[in-house]
Amino acid sequence: MVLLQGGIGATNDLVDAPRDSGHKPNKPIPAGLVSPRAAMLVAVTGFAAGVALAGASAGPTGVVLSLVVIAIGLAYDLWLKGTAWSWLPFAVGIPILPVFGWLGATGTLPPAFLVLLPAAVAAGAALAIANTLADVERDRAAGSRSIAIALGPATAWLIHIGLLDAVGVAATVSVVVLGGSMATAGAVALAAIIPIGAAVVGRRGGASRRERAWELEAVGVAVLGIAWLLAVLS
Repeated sequence: MVLLQGGIGATNDLVDAPRDSGHKPNKPIPAGLVSPRAAMLVAVTGFAAGVALAGASAGPTGVVLSLVVIAIGLAYDLWLKGTAWSWLPFAVGIPILPVFGWLGATGTLPPAFLVLLPAAVAAGAALAIANTLADVERDRAAGSRSIAIALGPATAWLIHIGLLDAVGVAATVSVVVLGGSMATAGAVALAAIIPIGAAVVGRRGGASRRERAWELEAVGVAVLGIAWLLAVLS
């Protein structure tokens, strides 16, 4: 998965390099730290090695999932980024991450994933909206029509904080329903505060503050996911 995401990220930087040279000159390619040829090599190598490792660890299922991951990433990089549908690859791609890892490690999925997967869809959509909120000024200057621009920053923020709230509630309640203790449910609730708090902090301020808030949201969602898995599967 690390290799696959590296390939997707390198492709993203290649596609964005012309625009980044005017709006994000510190990115690796515009700054001259990485050549387009080297980025292309990273992308191709990452995809090939990632698919090979997925097949070696999880057989045909791993290969299929890795190809789905690549397809979702390239759909974002090449077509949907900068459009009102940019949230969709995140909403579909984030749930694949735990599925990919769990199938690779065990070959099966536990029943608790019936709760995890819908929550991951909501979390992925929320992170995608937060990402466009961080870039709203640059996207306007570049003529892109992201979901934040299409909805308006205020409406986009309300939708994304609502999704994060729903994920936090679902995660906390499901721990109790699935037989977890009140202590573990409390730990999950505390973890849920991290992305929500980051969203609140990033509500006001410039692009740099919103970008840091989005990064903290992403970390917070990962922490929440780990806390939830430990609570319901331990």
